[in-house]
Amino acid sequence: MSEGFVNVADFEEAARERLDPGAYGYIAGGAGDEHTLRGNAAAFARWELRPRVLVDISSSSTATTVLGTEVSMPLLVAPTAFQRLSDPEGELATARAAAAAGTVMTLSTLSSATPAELAAAAPGAPQWLQLYWSRDRGFTQGLVEGAVEAGFSALMLTVDLPVAGRRERDVRAAFALPDDLPLPNLPQTLRRENFHQALHAVVDDTLTWRDLEWLHSICSLPLVVKGILTAEDALLAAEHGAAAVVVSNHGGRQLDGVPPTLDVLPEVVEAVGERVEVLVDGGIRRGVDVLKALALGARATLSGRSVLWGLAAGGEEGATRVLQLLRREIELGLKLLGCPTPAEVTRGHVRRASPL
Repeated sequence: MSEGFVNVADFEEAARERLDPGAYGYIAGGAGDEHTLRGNAAAFARWELRPRVLVDISSSSTATTVLGTEVSMPLLVAPTAFQRLSDPEGELATARAAAAAGTVMTLSTLSSATPAELAAAAPGAPQWLQLYWSRDRGFTQGLVEGAVEAGFSALMLTVDLPVAGRRERDVRAAFALPDDLPLPNLPQTLRRENFHQALHAVVDDTLTWRDLEWLHSICSLPLVVKGILTAEDALLAAEHGAAAVVVSNHGGRQLDGVPPTLDVLPEVVEAVGERVEVLVDGGIRRGVDVLKALALGARATLSGRSVLWGLAAGGEEGATRVLQLLRREIELGLKLLGCPTPAEVTRGHVRRASPL
């Protein structure tokens, strides 16, 4: 790979040049007018960092723990679908990249690899399964049990997709999934030419909070509930046994017009306190974005598109380099902020930016 990649935006530009336009649009796009998609990234500019000086940072570290698992940095790999659109190795390459970076890889239900295959690609590395709860409850139970058998350490239930959002880039491009793309974690064939609509037949839209009781009964793994945007739902997640919540609007791909995740984060953190760990995704492109999220109360962050840009630009090596780049940015930011470790980043390290 070229040495000219100095930030995530460089990897995205390379990915745009290499990917089929339809595949690039699928990864980059959001729902509706993409207000929420743009708002996720823009929200970080509304917060300024407040560094403290004359702090001993000689023995600084980016390491932290998430759900009791040690990770090299407070940034995990978010679940993203259909990674073989970016690289022939797809999720297997991403798993190896995450393992090399010392962080968690989250396998999407909409992937070309099973939990067992992912575990074999990166033995011993921390891995989570993101779950779309199928209408075929027996199939869902088998998928979850497969993750447990493969040594996965957490289950992430996505709750903001009872139906798929309307992503107009895909509509305009008449984008369809390749016929040879395997989808082993689904109970039935996903119609390729209109897969967003076809998801409605796969995902159970009758689920309520009470159904989490059944999930707990078949799986002892910590449950992460992804797709929380209100204090009310964060509290319900805690009451129904979640170990963590992810403040997420699905990368702006579901309901356009909902708030950026960084703007919602303080509300959720205040509501749940220490009852559950709070994670956040959406719009993270820089190490300083991670620092701002930590200062607003997140335990850690997740990034999906950034890793995909690396994967598309240079396969496993590209994904690894993106994660290494973000870790270096986090490390530099911590030192300049006067925080030897992520745990020492507090609300006092950020303030709202003054309006122009």
